[in-house]
Amino acid sequence: MIPYNSNTKKNAQELRKSMTPEEKNLWYNFLKKLPFTVKRQHRMENYIVDFYIAERKVVIELDGRQHLTEENKKADEIRDKKLTDWGISVVRIPNKSINKDFNKVCNWLLQELGIESSELK
Repeated sequence: MIPYNSNTKKNAQELRKSMTPEEKNLWYNFLKKLPFTVKRQHRMENYIVDFYIAERKVVIELDGRQHLTEENKKADEIRDKKLTDWGISVVRIPNKSINKDFNKVCNWLLQELGIESSELK
């Protein structure tokens, strides 16, 4: 189990209540149908990841425009490195891909997770 900062609990709860439209779309229309548990706004170390699939050791991050700044790109690199040090793969998906190519994103995720669409609930 990956340790987490207990001070992030309240923030994680708030983020679960106020998901972005893209997070809601991916959650309700795809991730909830996967044949394993997907955790929303999951705490890891000092971070809160958008989605975590422990069975596959995969983090899914949806990135809005704020992730395009140099400062945030660097912060994302540091965060991703820490997570990969734990043996976790980090998948980053731009919000615009969720909005424009949702089915393509879902099919790609199925492939990345190594499951068939017939396995969806």
